[in-house]
This record gives sequence, C-alpha cells and structure tokens, in this order.
Amino acid sequence: MQPHDFWQEIHPPQSFDASGEFRDFYVAELPDGRQLRLPIRVLADGDHALASLIIDQASFSVQEALAGALAARIAAHDVDVVAGLPTLGLTLASAVARALGHQRYVPLGTSRKFWYREDLSVALSSITTPDQEKRLYIDPRMLPLLQGRRVALIDDVISGGASIVSGLELLAACGIEPVVIGAAMLQSERWRERVDSTGRPWSERIVGVFSTPILERGRNGWWHRPA
Repeated sequence: MQPHDFWQEIHPPQSFDASGEFRDFYVAELPDGRQLRLPIRVLADGDHALASLIIDQASFSVQEALAGALAARIAAHDVDVVAGLPTLGLTLASAVARALGHQRYVPLGTSRKFWYREDLSVALSSITTPDQEKRLYIDPRMLPLLQGRRVALIDDVISGGASIVSGLELLAACGIEPVVIGAAMLQSERWRERVDSTGRPWSERIVGVFSTPILERGRNGWWHRPA
C-alpha cells in the first residue's frame, strides 16, 4: 500500500486476517465486524510499533463510519452537546455531533483570540507534538452551550492521555464535567494511568470504536500482538 492509500476504505467483515501477524498494515475491527487497515509506525527502539490513525486524512466514508460507530456507543449517555479537542479531534467531534442529530458542536482550540481569557485555558501537550508549547482554550461565548448540559468530550485517538487530561482540566475550570469521553481509537493502555492520575476514575467514562495494542516485532520481522 502507498501511504496515501491508508484510511480510505472500510472493508467487509473478515476481509483480512486480524488474529495473526501483520506485515504492512494492522487490521482494526469496528463493533459490527467491518475492518479498517492502519499503517504501522515503528517506535524508536525498533522492536515495537503502533497502529496509526490520522482521521482528517481519511476518506469521508471512513470518517462517517467511525463517527457513526462512536455516536452509537455514546448515545446511551443522553448527550446534549459534543465538545471536540484540537486538532484532529475536531473532525471527529463535528461528525459525531451530526450523527447524534445535533445542530452544532463546541470546538476547543489552541489559537488564542483577543477576547479569550487566560483563566479559561490550560497547558496542552500531545504525544505527536511533544516539543510544542501550546495552550488549550475555550471561547467564553461557548460556555452557555456547555454549562449545565450533558457533555461528551471527543478526541480522534487516545494514546498517552495528555490531551484528554488537558481537556478535562479546562472543562473543570469552567465547572463542567463530561458524562462520557470518546475517541475513534484507543491506542494501547498507556493512557489509563495518566487519565486516572487526576484523582478521578475517568477511564471508566472512556469509550472507543476500537482498540489497538503496542505491537512487537517477531523473528521474521512481522508484527504481532504481545502475548
């Protein structure tokens, strides 16, 4: 597969073997059994790797499939409004809100407008942009849409948990507690400790469309799930 071929198609159930070793791509399965091929990103040690999802590079059909599946998983929480984490989480949050039948969603942002307030911002870090100093903001004009409402906090991928923790801190500063936290992909289990280190069992409120493990390199050079 060429790099631009990934994330472009949802395949029928059992199109690919999802139980064994993986060479060129990892096979993720949606709740209904449909499959999505993900590129494998090798980590610095050369012996471990992660499956990757960049949702704003995905086809519209893949975005809609993931948003529809996530919306179905959070619908039971009777969500009033969806809040999205930048940057890639905004693509998914918007689509999830539409799938839930909402007319709008609330985007959090990293671009400070002159009417924003510093007390309505927190430091933001991400595993994919570790060296960039950013702050996460909420537009003060959007607060009435969230306060006193049942809020879903949405990101595209939950990996190390740093972005979700920043989102939770920002919402807490506004007196808001999300009833559910959602993502298209839960990448390994590394995020659980970081998220729960806040003193609240937030991991119990996190749902994803699918989960992917940290992969290990076999003797033949192919990748497999850890034993």
